[in-house]
Amino acid sequence: MESLARGGTRWKRFAVVMVPSVAATAAIGVALSQGALAASFSVSGQQFKVTADQLDGTGFVQYGALDSTEKGKKPVAVVGMNSAKIRNLCQSVVVPVPVFGDVSMKLSAGGAGGPKVEAKKLYIDADDLYANATFKNIDIGVSTDKTTKGPGPHKGDAYAKGSFAQQAESVRFTDVKQRAWATTAGTFKLSGLHMSVKKGKSECY
Repeated sequence: MESLARGGTRWKRFAVVMVPSVAATAAIGVALSQGALAASFSVSGQQFKVTADQLDGTGFVQYGALDSTEKGKKPVAVVGMNSAKIRNLCQSVVVPVPVFGDVSMKLSAGGAGGPKVEAKKLYIDADDLYANATFKNIDIGVSTDKTTKGPGPHKGDAYAKGSFAQQAESVRFTDVKQRAWATTAGTFKLSGLHMSVKKGKSECY
């Protein structure tokens, strides 16, 4: 405690700063879990990690795009789905706080024994993905502008017209590990939502 005080940061002061934002985030999470709000995450220039035991999606599309951040443009693979059901979702981000050090925020939902996480018009901008994947009626090499099985390109995405894309009627991902820049959804229902904030690094993987 004394070393923290000499460094100019106190746990109590940190709590005063963090609690309002955590409370606001928790309130949003409750609204999301009740389906009252649409989830929308703007590109902050900081990546977050996502894991899931299983994701079942209908109306799948994937294409390349560029996300704009304060540090410049980042190439991403955008995955879009008309709807998705997710088992045991975990999302984590590590925020570096000057003097204090790293702070980890972790969200989990849709655990075993409860309802799955449900999303509509889900888009994920990622640059790294590990998973087992099974596609139904997949088309590889279709033009991004001509996709018909999924939700199509997300409005406002920076992508090359006529560029490479793939689509499928449905997809199942298992043992998912993903590093993403942004996620947006029309609706995002998180059953069994739990969020924690910890000092140091505590990530989904």
